[in-house]
Amino acid sequence: MTSGDEKYWYNLTTGAVERGFESPAIDRAGPFDTAEEAAKAPQLLAERSRAWAEDDAREND
Repeated sequence: MTSGDEKYWYNLTTGAVERGFESPAIDRAGPFDTAEEAAKAPQLLAERSRAWAEDDAREND
C-alpha cells in the first residue's frame, strides 16, 4: 500500500490536482490513485452528497 504522499489530491480551494501533501488537509479531497481520478473529485463529491441526501430523506420519511 502506498502512503498519502504518493497519491493525488484535489485542492478544494484552488481546483488544482496535487501530488502528495502540498496543501493543508482542510483544503484537500482524496486520496486518489491517479491525477485523472483526482481531477474528477468535484463530480464525485457532488454524486456522493446527492446520494447521502436521498438516503437521509428516505430515512426521515
